[in-house]
Parts: sequence; structure tokens; C-alpha cells
Amino acid sequence: MASRWLGNPLTVEILTHITPALVAESLTYPQFVAFTAQLVEEKRTTGADQSEAYQEYTRMNLQRMHRWNKTARVSEPMQQLLQSISLPQLWLVITEAWCGDGAQSIPYLAKLAELNPLITLRLLFRDEHPEVMDAYLTNGNRSVPKLVALTTDLQQQLFTWGPKPLYLMQLHAAYKLNPEGRSYASLREEMHLWYAKNKHQDLEVELIPLLTSTLNR
Repeated sequence: MASRWLGNPLTVEILTHITPALVAESLTYPQFVAFTAQLVEEKRTTGADQSEAYQEYTRMNLQRMHRWNKTARVSEPMQQLLQSISLPQLWLVITEAWCGDGAQSIPYLAKLAELNPLITLRLLFRDEHPEVMDAYLTNGNRSVPKLVALTTDLQQQLFTWGPKPLYLMQLHAAYKLNPEGRSYASLREEMHLWYAKNKHQDLEVELIPLLTSTLNR
């Protein structure tokens, strides 16, 4: 069992499930995008479910990532905050190529990481590493993407975020409680429209206090 103690304002955790070997096999964001493009070309995806539906999710996600790579913008306050980070951080994102929420949020995380050379962003596939995923469950579920920010010596966890902004978490929870006759496909469409309109504003609001807290360690 990993030991924990209260930090200010974070709970800092000594890690046992994330190792240098695991980080070494993870992908950079450009590698992840290129691999997703290869999957689309080969009509397959990551994970055990190789259905046509999941292949289509992967194809759409590639389009989403390309779009956000061109259009995502980082606010001036967030830029200043990121540039004030003076100690190295590793941002490890657990995801899958078919994950729609990942395709919406990870390109923005990549934009953030680009603003400070001390931040390293790496991506890890969920289904290949269940022991890591199970350390970061959301309400008991293996929900992705999950961002885990660490010191680069892998000795301390700085913060976690995911799998989606709070508004969408609440929307999804309400649907599960009472779908009101709606299909899950219609919910998914509503969520992706929200991402397009929100333009990562909520994600930024949620990340600012988490990043600010790392300045006090």
C-alpha cells in the first residue's frame, strides 16, 4: 500500500505503480497522434474491442486532435502560470485511441506542456497497464483520460485530473441516474458539441488551482 501524508494543499503520494520502465514505453503526443493515424489506416484501434464502432471513434478522434492542434488557444494567465513552474514535472496521461474525451482534452494539455520545457507529457494505454489504471479509478470505473502529474523522479504525485471537466462529469452522472428516454449516442453528441463551444475554458479553470499548488512544494 502506498503511504500518504497531507501536503498543502495537495495530498502527496509516494508511488509504487509508476516506474521508469513504464514511462520509457509511453508515447509523446506527436507519437500518439501518428500511431492513431496508423491505426485508422489499418482499420483498427487500441484495446480489446476492435469493433467497427470503436474503429470509427478512433477515426473521429484523429480528426478532433488535428483540429485542436490548429485551433486550441491558451489564455495569458495560464501561460504566465505555466512559465512560473521552475521544477520539472512529468504529466502522464492514461488513455486509449478510441477515447473521445481524450481526443478533446489531450491536445490542449499538449499545448500547455509546450509552454514550459520543464513539463514532459507522455501517454500510456489503459488496457495495457491495468495496474496503473486501477490506481486512478473514477467512482470505481476505469475512466479515461486520466492525467497524473508527478515529480520526474517518480517519487511524488503532484495532482490528478480527469476524465473530463466537471460539467460533463455531472451531465454523465445525471444521464446514468435517469436517461429520460435518450440514447447514449445523443448524450455523446451533446458532450462533443459542448467541447467545441467551451474551447477548453472549463478545463483551464480546473487545472489552474492544481498547477498553482505545485508551486508551493
